[in-house]
Amino acid sequence: MSLQPGARAPEFALADQFGRMTRLSGLVAAGPVVLVFFPLAFSSTCQGEFGELRDHAAEFARAGVRVVGISVDSKHTLRAWSEREGYDVTLLADFWPHGETARAYDAFLPERGFAARATFVIDGGGVIRSSFATGAGEPRTLDQYRVALASLGR
Repeated sequence: MSLQPGARAPEFALADQFGRMTRLSGLVAAGPVVLVFFPLAFSSTCQGEFGELRDHAAEFARAGVRVVGISVDSKHTLRAWSEREGYDVTLLADFWPHGETARAYDAFLPERGFAARATFVIDGGGVIRSSFATGAGEPRTLDQYRVALASLGR
């Protein structure tokens, strides 16, 4: 991951799971955002990670941040996954051009065709305050998110 704290977060415009276009600038205008890049919906590790985010949503709300997931899945796949699992977060489809946003964040794995497990905490000014990633098949932990949220100084 080459995007480090202090760097300006790359702008993007992606469809959410309902087909609404979502821009990073629009997200951060409402406050800090946690971008959670993940490989694929319906995969066991991703499902476990987002289940934990869902089950601890109050922690993110108290920190005043919005959690946004991004994968190369289609908006239709993300909507079906979200509805089936009860995820109350925005999920963005980096479907086409394939992985373009993940590439901009240096979070795309070209040999696999999907995003790495990379997380970026972005403040209301569009600046990356914290970032972290885990290896293939290795879920991110709540403690990693807690440390990253502390970078916002809230």
